[in-house]
Amino acid sequence: MDPQALWGCLCLLCFSLLRAAKGNLLPSFHPRSLYQYQYSLAVQLQHTSTPSPWGAWLQAEALIHLQQLWRDPGGEELLQLQIHDLKAQHQPEEQRSQDSTGGSPVEIALSPEAQAELQQPVFISWSSGKVKAFYGNEAENILISNLKRGITSLFQLQPHAGTTVEEDASGSCQVTYTVSNHSITKTKDLLSCSKPKSGFTSMNKIFGVEWQPSSRSQYVVRDSLLQSVLAEESHVVAPALRSRSGIKISSRQQLQLVSPAVPGLAEVSGQSLEDALAGTGARPQPLGMASLPFRRVCTHCPSLRAFLKAFDRQRVRTDTSRVATAWQFQRFIRMLRSAKKRDVLQLLRRAPEEARPFLVEAAVATQSVASLAALSEFLDFSQEPKSLLEKFLYAAAFSPWPSGELLQLVLDKLDGRQLAPEIWETGIVAVGALVGKLCQQNLCGLQVVERGVETILEGLRGAQEEPRVVISLLALGNARLPETIPTLLEHAEGGPTAVTTAATSALQRFPAPHISSKVKQVMRRIFHQKRKSYDKTCRLAAAEILLDNHPLPMDVINILLATTEMETEVATFLLLKVQNSLCDHHHLARKILKDIMADPRINNYNFFSKVGISSSFSAPLAVTQDLTSTFGLDLLFLEGGFLRKSVSDFSLLSHGQRLRAAQVTFEAQGMESMMGENLSEGEEEPELRAGMAATFFDVQLWPIVFFQGYTDLMGKVLLSSAEPTSVVRGNLLLMDHHQVIPLQSGLQVTVRLQGGLGLDISADMDVSIWEQELKTSVNARGSLAMDFQAELDSPLLQATLRSQTEVETSIHFDTKLRFSSSPVLMCLQLREEQVPYREVLSVSQSAGSRSSTARRGRRGAVPGREFALHQTNSRVCNLLLAAEKE
Repeated sequence: MDPQALWGCLCLLCFSLLRAAKGNLLPSFHPRSLYQYQYSLAVQLQHTSTPSPWGAWLQAEALIHLQQLWRDPGGEELLQLQIHDLKAQHQPEEQRSQDSTGGSPVEIALSPEAQAELQQPVFISWSSGKVKAFYGNEAENILISNLKRGITSLFQLQPHAGTTVEEDASGSCQVTYTVSNHSITKTKDLLSCSKPKSGFTSMNKIFGVEWQPSSRSQYVVRDSLLQSVLAEESHVVAPALRSRSGIKISSRQQLQLVSPAVPGLAEVSGQSLEDALAGTGARPQPLGMASLPFRRVCTHCPSLRAFLKAFDRQRVRTDTSRVATAWQFQRFIRMLRSAKKRDVLQLLRRAPEEARPFLVEAAVATQSVASLAALSEFLDFSQEPKSLLEKFLYAAAFSPWPSGELLQLVLDKLDGRQLAPEIWETGIVAVGALVGKLCQQNLCGLQVVERGVETILEGLRGAQEEPRVVISLLALGNARLPETIPTLLEHAEGGPTAVTTAATSALQRFPAPHISSKVKQVMRRIFHQKRKSYDKTCRLAAAEILLDNHPLPMDVINILLATTEMETEVATFLLLKVQNSLCDHHHLARKILKDIMADPRINNYNFFSKVGISSSFSAPLAVTQDLTSTFGLDLLFLEGGFLRKSVSDFSLLSHGQRLRAAQVTFEAQGMESMMGENLSEGEEEPELRAGMAATFFDVQLWPIVFFQGYTDLMGKVLLSSAEPTSVVRGNLLLMDHHQVIPLQSGLQVTVRLQGGLGLDISADMDVSIWEQELKTSVNARGSLAMDFQAELDSPLLQATLRSQTEVETSIHFDTKLRFSSSPVLMCLQLREEQVPYREVLSVSQSAGSRSSTARRGRRGAVPGREFALHQTNSRVCNLLLAAEKE
């Protein structure tokens, strides 16, 4: 036989076999035949923090009738699907035994209306295993319609391997098929699903929700008949900051052919699918396959109108450091989100003066159309007290997911008015923060965002005084827009000391990908003073930008070489920064620095023998499964021993994200002349000044000036009060997450997270000329209330699993410097008071006319502690504290 002919026969035979195999895996349904499938559904929600499973579960069984009503020559079929004999059961918590094994399940009684709707048929346009369209009654209860979508989704398959995009109850998702014998396996990538947008989340992922989903379905097809389907999916959701408070959702659907087909309905005549649908007599409407979002109506939630009726007997808490205030803050947000404008406005107007800041913060955090409209009418920037206006502006700046409407409100209030300088400056800083967060939401193209950017740039271009230039640059730092980098570089290189400091500070906030070669070129010129002389703090900031953003080896070497010509204190500080980078496992330059330090020509006594008292170090404060919190302290001294600048930094590192939770900077300049020091060659003599700048949750606040000029200093020394300066005091909605998860079974899970933070941070600087001492203190008191819950909604059962966590904390950071002795003695103290905490878990279920709620909780306290910073500091503190007691 001819070899070519033999080869052709073999190929034809293989192709025929493959085609036959494919045909066997492609299910088909015959006309006038009724196919009966036993359907079972099991859904479970459970807390992951309990040692034994604890939560809510639902089981349901039904008989599914499926029959073909019409088929066109191209292979498209019209199928009718109908649910019969649905029975469901669950287990209320009061019947669960102590060992969690559970008692007897309870049957769920369905109303006659629900039973009637469940038995209404739905129609499927089906071709080659794919559901092309879904038809039913659009007036039907959403939850029942979604349940039918979930059953219909089980008939969505393809007989060959590959990856494609399918639409089912979960949405439009990427799925991957593998084929083996009579089995088809479908794996769905739930993270790829696209569905109608619903919900929101905090812009910073550290304050969001971690979601780990999985979905797998197994089909068995024999002789072109779908024998069984097993679909399993799971979701683990948890607050990113606390995974142990997570909730696991499991869903399992099973479809099993009961018996061979029996005689069914006659075929429907028609030339097209539309004709066939009209011939069914049910008049079905086209519906989407993706589940429709369902919003549960809360019957026991407090309303603002009810609150207003009893307003005179209500008390609004104002102590922001107490956890009860944080819980009250969240309750007001929930009330305001469903309130009308007139009620919100009435609340603001009737509230006593001391409660108005709290209510303004809650109204801003709500961000509903009604609350923003009420704020627009209530706030009068020409008359209201400055403190209330600042509350409004800072509340807007700290919004976890600001809207364009919120930015519009802020801009309208700032536009065309003669405002106090402090209000305008606070407003510009807030505009920068809002613009930055909106751009993180990919909303940079909004007209109001463009207006916000132009407002900042116009303020910068029209600024006649240095403080206004500085504020505009700080606002650009809050916005962090790449297109503003050239403007920041221009001011960094050509401006006076305060302007250069603000511009480099703004550049430090940009992520590494935006620190281009052009930025590094300007930073090199500033550090090496190629064009003019710069203040030591500006040079150090330029060096930090070079070292922190994928530095070139030559940049590192040149910076180290430059320390040999610097003043002792500046050189000591910079060398310690390099050494700290080596110890930071997350630092971008760690590998390059490690390679360079391996060279003995660099890593030797000549470079690292500086004996200044300036310091730079960082250390972990706490490490958990989800979070690492660190404390960093930079202290730069003058040659005579006076503190030039101190930076206290508290950062959070979680799930690959880094957040500057708090940074407080004390800076004193112009002290050289008072200490009798000479300025460096070419360096301008700065004005005598001391102040403080603070950044919280990546939002730079309006800086505070303690004194400016020698006369002001003497007045503050002689007439100073014992009252510290308030840095920030208020309530923030730190976590705000709303997510709808449509299960493939057609049931819906809604995940909510709210975290309210109350902060009261104050700072003080005390200069004693007579005792030659400098004392600074930062006191932070706060409370966090976190409410995390998952709600299951179905036509059979509604369940809610909830985890509520609360904690109160107080941290004190004190610095004491005695410059009467040589060398200067400095003591740093960082201590944390006892931290009480409480956690409450609950499970609530409602089925028919029955409802139940069960709770579990625990409370405790973490003992107070004082952090050992380093050995030298401990020895000096013992010396100074002993002298105080004498």
